[in-house]
Amino acid sequence: MMVEKKPPLIGVSPPVEGEAGQTGTWRSERPVIDPKRCLTCGDKPRDCGLCWMYCPEAAITQGAPPTIDYRYCKGCGICGKECPSKAIEMIPENEP
Repeated sequence: MMVEKKPPLIGVSPPVEGEAGQTGTWRSERPVIDPKRCLTCGDKPRDCGLCWMYCPEAAITQGAPPTIDYRYCKGCGICGKECPSKAIEMIPENEP
């Protein structure tokens, strides 16, 4: 009997434009990733993905380093709080 393999279930969906439009204009701070401190980069890269997993808006994509879609990031700071290497810093939106 052949058993069908199913893909793993995850609770993340891609960001989509809802009734409110692109929500990135709501934030007063934005997360910035320092690739030198990110665990997915460097000489001995590791799988981490905690920022991606905890982002309630699905505005972070996996990668080395992860990327943030600022069109949908609301600046909640959860990604920075969950980052074990403190590679994500929240900076004021008006700073370059």
